[in-house]
Amino acid sequence: MGHHLSIDEVNLSIDELYTIVTNKAAKGKKGSILAIIAGTKSEIVIKHLQKIDLKKHNQVTEITLDMANSMKLIAKKSFLKAIQLIDRFHVQKLALEAIQEVRIRLKLEALDQENTAIVEAKSNKTPFFFKRIF
Repeated sequence: MGHHLSIDEVNLSIDELYTIVTNKAAKGKKGSILAIIAGTKSEIVIKHLQKIDLKKHNQVTEITLDMANSMKLIAKKSFLKAIQLIDRFHVQKLALEAIQEVRIRLKLEALDQENTAIVEAKSNKTPFFFKRIF
């Protein structure tokens, strides 16, 4: 089974969700896929994973998953001795979304300041000079 597993859901087509458990040590080669389970409901996935020998479950020391509560529950109930790690993709996605929010907010603030400066220049009948802030 492997010591380092990954669990994630995949949407193959509209309303066709599957939960896939993989052995990370196999690196996409033979023995990578441990289980493909129709659906993502934690109780159904846990039930299927319980069919695997408990001794193998206890060998798992680490499981990588996304931030879905159902995946956390599956990992907690199925792999009692494993630590849970959030996958890098989801962490990077959150970080990029936060950076994008800040970038947009700062851009809008800069445009507001520029518009205010243009209005002031017109009312004072002075020329407006655009200043780059970067």
